Amino acid sequence: MKPTDINHPEYFHKVIDCQYACPAHTPVPEYIRLITEERYTEAYMINWESNVFPGILGRVCDRPCEPACRRGRIQKEAVAICRLKRVTADNKGDITQLLPKVPKEKNGKKIALIGGGPTSLTVARDLLPLGYEIDLYDDQNKAGGFMRSQVPSFRLPEDILDEEVGYIINMGVNAIFNHRVESLKEITDKGYDAVFIATGAPKGRDLADLPGRQEGDNFIHIGIDWLAGVVFGHITSIKKRVLVLGGGNTAMDCCRTSRRLGGEKVKVVVRSPKEEMKASPWEIEDAIHEDIPILDNHVPLEFVVENGRLAGMHFDRVTPQYDEEGKRSLVSTGEPPLFMECDEVLLAVGQQNAFPWIEEDSGIVFNKRGLPELNPDTLQSSLPNIFFGGDAAFGPKNIITAVAHGHQAAISIHRFLQGRDMTSQPSPTTSLTTQKVGFNDWMYDNTVSSDFRFSVPTRDKTKTLKDRLLEVELGFNREVGKKEAYRCLNCDVQTIFDASTCIECDACVDICPTNCINFIENSDELSLRKSLSIPANNLEQSLYVSEPVKTGKVMVKDENVCLHCGLCAERCPTGSWEMLKYIYQSPKAYNDNE
Repeated sequence: MKPTDINHPEYFHKVIDCQYACPAHTPVPEYIRLITEERYTEAYMINWESNVFPGILGRVCDRPCEPACRRGRIQKEAVAICRLKRVTADNKGDITQLLPKVPKEKNGKKIALIGGGPTSLTVARDLLPLGYEIDLYDDQNKAGGFMRSQVPSFRLPEDILDEEVGYIINMGVNAIFNHRVESLKEITDKGYDAVFIATGAPKGRDLADLPGRQEGDNFIHIGIDWLAGVVFGHITSIKKRVLVLGGGNTAMDCCRTSRRLGGEKVKVVVRSPKEEMKASPWEIEDAIHEDIPILDNHVPLEFVVENGRLAGMHFDRVTPQYDEEGKRSLVSTGEPPLFMECDEVLLAVGQQNAFPWIEEDSGIVFNKRGLPELNPDTLQSSLPNIFFGGDAAFGPKNIITAVAHGHQAAISIHRFLQGRDMTSQPSPTTSLTTQKVGFNDWMYDNTVSSDFRFSVPTRDKTKTLKDRLLEVELGFNREVGKKEAYRCLNCDVQTIFDASTCIECDACVDICPTNCINFIENSDELSLRKSLSIPANNLEQSLYVSEPVKTGKVMVKDENVCLHCGLCAERCPTGSWEMLKYIYQSPKAYNDNE
């Protein structure tokens, strides 16, 4: 193998597994270290720079960072990254003076944002400091989009939502609320220089072809619409026996909300095996904790309506079968249909995009899925001045992906309006800084904590099930938050090797707690991976290969299992190892200086 190019901006970024997995590339280890130092406001602002909504995401993020966490590979339990984000939000000081300054004199360009969810808010946050005028259109009376209309208050309190959405609205967004856009032409005729569409995936899938659907319509509800009705006070109760169809997070929100509105016998019914449910594992656990059974491998057959009222549903019991390529099919067991009694049904079987307000002759091209044809790098549509983002662009995802789209779209809109090259994208900002204080002392705490993941305290369910506004999770207090933060392995502090000064004493090999350092004859990558003292079988993570040392061998380190503890650097008699903190900041419109 050739020596590793550690100057490539993505090499060490990929080593910081959590940041790499985060769609918005939040510098996770950096803000977690600040928690150990009780510098909560600084930690919050690092989050705010990347993910925009630390208090919100600290409660309801889908947490793509946590499955990637290195701690989870050595101890089975990832660092509670999401909940530590909430620690920064719960303990921060006043941040109003730290927010970007918005110039009073504008740059002459005006942008319309259609939809007031996280994607549009991120676009506004990034473009307002550059002097753009921004009009935001939304049919709700406050911004927040699906975070407001579909996420229950027992998971995301309204005051947290209002606070973090308010930071952006108060930067100078001209918010036009309670206004449903019925025509794209209505917007484009107003002379905007660019239009950004982030209307989400607002249409819930139905089971319209199922027998009994029309007859039972008064008792059968689309899940996302029902949740919005609850949030806005149009729905205040539900009958005792409830079936929730679907296995995603919306289904979990529907069943848990049903328990709070009077549902005594609430069941979730899914077609797939339970282990293939799309809902986050912790959402499933929370539902089960609230005494909600989940029945898998049941395909709905019909709604049973008797005397004008819904009596229940029939289901076919199925078993999953997989072909040689792993494709699943659900095969009936041949048993008689199973009847489940119920008074109401909530359908949470998926969401669809809907653009009835975009005229057919608008010039925007849509694909077979009903999604706009976009340049995936710029989010630009077939009409150059119209951009899409969030669920409206690629279908239902999550809040952190929506935020990432917002940053991406803001860059593209800025470049488009400044007449710059749209085919090239700005590069991330990176730096490597030494962590050395003394010969064996570091600027970070390199002790590897032996603590297991701490549990987040919750309120008693006898109280939370009586009040849909009462938040279930209490979050970590400062003391426990610090202990959990110390579980972070500081994956952004890199072990850098200088082959020219190495004397091959093997002190680093002997001290390494994971046996990830090897001095061996060079070869192709597959052979190197097999010949390490512990084979490097995770092909997703790189090998760090040095220049040849004096004997002609190369140092090969398996980045997958390195603990970033710095023991190799402490033990090395010639200083061939050094600990350098790697900072990776993904590009934003306001720091795009190309």
